[in-house]
Amino acid sequence: MSETFEPGATVIPKPLHLLTDHELERKEQVAKVTTRVLRYLTGEFESRGFDWLLPVVFSKSTDPLWPDPGASIEKRVETEIYGEPVRTTHSMIIHKLVASSTAYPKLFVLSPNVRIERRERKDTGRHAYEFTQFDFELRGAGSEDVRELVEAVVAGLVAHLKTTSDLPVSFGREAMKTPFEVLDRRDLIARHGQEWELVLPQQTSRPVWVTNIPREFYDYEDPATGRWDNYDLFVPYYGEILSGARREWEHDRIVSKMERDGIDQKNFSLLLRLSEEGRIKPSAGAGIGIERIVGWIVGAKHIGEVQPFPKVPGVVYDL
Repeated sequence: MSETFEPGATVIPKPLHLLTDHELERKEQVAKVTTRVLRYLTGEFESRGFDWLLPVVFSKSTDPLWPDPGASIEKRVETEIYGEPVRTTHSMIIHKLVASSTAYPKLFVLSPNVRIERRERKDTGRHAYEFTQFDFELRGAGSEDVRELVEAVVAGLVAHLKTTSDLPVSFGREAMKTPFEVLDRRDLIARHGQEWELVLPQQTSRPVWVTNIPREFYDYEDPATGRWDNYDLFVPYYGEILSGARREWEHDRIVSKMERDGIDQKNFSLLLRLSEEGRIKPSAGAGIGIERIVGWIVGAKHIGEVQPFPKVPGVVYDL
């Protein structure tokens, strides 16, 4: 199947039982792309010495998603297990920090993420309230190390998929040039205003990095300049498909930022104890949204199209 699906007006995905024969054929072909993407990513990272960890669904500690200005959470899913309060995984960032500091210097995991997005994000085409991240972390690494790794992997993935003419691929056949351009968020605001995140994907023809984005306490912030040592990867049309950073590891810095941002420290008691004992080590990493990168590759109008059972904000299907 060589048909290319170009992005257009947002169309809310239908459940499997309502798809036409043509739509079911497309669904099957997108699944084949997803399979190849996952095979390539896991194989590439394994070949580079990363350990593949199993995911976490419930935990006492998970990403607070605050005060990230890009977060839009309608509710947080909490329950009780054996008398202890737990939450569904927003991301495995806290687990990555502990794991990379102790037993697994280089790790990756296919992490389930449950984020009950506000209903108005139904029409963005880029948001789902349940999705999967290819999460990875490297002990002792810096931002440039991660960006170079990601560029090599993404360029290699695109080149690999372009050799397969029977699958839907939305980009051209030219080789992807690296390194990607690096832009500062402050410059983008000066150029495009506060809507830069919407403007940038429409104006770029290849992936670009955006740095210096104010976020949660675990992203490293230079205490002297206030500059954030983090990076998001934006691709044409789809916008951000990866988010990452160099990490905070010093106890006093973590506590100070939690206090500044109003973060409940009891939700991160183990992380704080380990950092106080000097057992949290410097690291850097990122998370790649699987639905987003596949959606970009196949030109999906909504990332729910690449999910077998769509999880669209504001919509709850039977399955």
